[in-house]
Amino acid sequence: MAQAKEKTPAAAERHPRGGLYFEGFVEGAVYSHRLTRTVTQMDNMLFSNMTLNPQPLHIDAHFCATETEWGRPIMNSLFTLGLMIGISVNDLTVGTTIANLGMTNVRFPAPLFEGDTVRCETSVLAKRVSKSRTSAGIVEFHHRAYKQDGTLVAECTRQAFMLKRPEVS
Repeated sequence: MAQAKEKTPAAAERHPRGGLYFEGFVEGAVYSHRLTRTVTQMDNMLFSNMTLNPQPLHIDAHFCATETEWGRPIMNSLFTLGLMIGISVNDLTVGTTIANLGMTNVRFPAPLFEGDTVRCETSVLAKRVSKSRTSAGIVEFHHRAYKQDGTLVAECTRQAFMLKRPEVS
């Protein structure tokens, strides 16, 4: 599991699938996720095609070589966003997320290219008990993705609706 740089929740606070319940999140904790992923041209092509995105910046090597500053295709930014959040799921929220409520402050400060390897970390910014459901709370995360040389390639703030630990009867 990811190691928190601050307080690490007890194993008893985890869902059987491994995610943390609302109570297990500590404001200020930073998790360095253990999973990494090298991105491929196939990832870029499949994601762009599945989302009906014909942008040549992602799928046309000749266009990129002759008409862009990058000289080669860049990874689809929404793929990068999804990968960044996806990498965090196994360590933090598998089995305990009710829903994503929103993502804000999404940035892609540097390009990601085929062959780059992505590593991610997540900070817990804030949490509060739900006003509408006694069995849930809202956790605000700050996700960051870096490529192999340490360059920040993506970040966002995400609000997630999280299960509270079930009461033992």
